[in-house]
Amino acid sequence: MKVNESAENYLETILILSKRQSKVKSIDVAKVLGFTKPSVSVAMKNFRTNGLINMDKYNNIFLTEKGLEIAEKVYEKHVSLTEWLVFLGVDYKTATEDACRIEHILSAESFEAIKKYIAANPTAKA
Repeated sequence: MKVNESAENYLETILILSKRQSKVKSIDVAKVLGFTKPSVSVAMKNFRTNGLINMDKYNNIFLTEKGLEIAEKVYEKHVSLTEWLVFLGVDYKTATEDACRIEHILSAESFEAIKKYIAANPTAKA
C-alpha cells in the first residue's frame, strides 16, 4: 500500500511513541507533530478505516501489522540516513531534519543500494 508523506509521518510517530511509552493517544501524536487534536482524530479515523491502526476502548492507538510494516520502513530509513549524514559531517539536528525529508522520497531500491554500499564499506558507517 502506498501512503503519502503525511501518513508516513503519523505512522512513524506512533511507532516512536510506542517504543517510548506503554500507551499512545491522539493527543500524544498531536503534540509531537504540532497538529491539532481534531486533525489527528480525522487522520486516526482514516487509518482505522484503511486497516493501519486499531484503537481500544480507552482510545489507545496500536499499529496493525500493515501499519507497523509501513512505520518500520520509514523509521529504518530515518535512522539510517541520519546516522550516515552525521558520519559524513552533517550536524545531528540538520541530519535528522534532512533524513526526515529524504525518507519519504527515497525509493526502496535506492535505499537498499545505500545500505548495500555501507555494508560493503565499513569505513562508511557511523
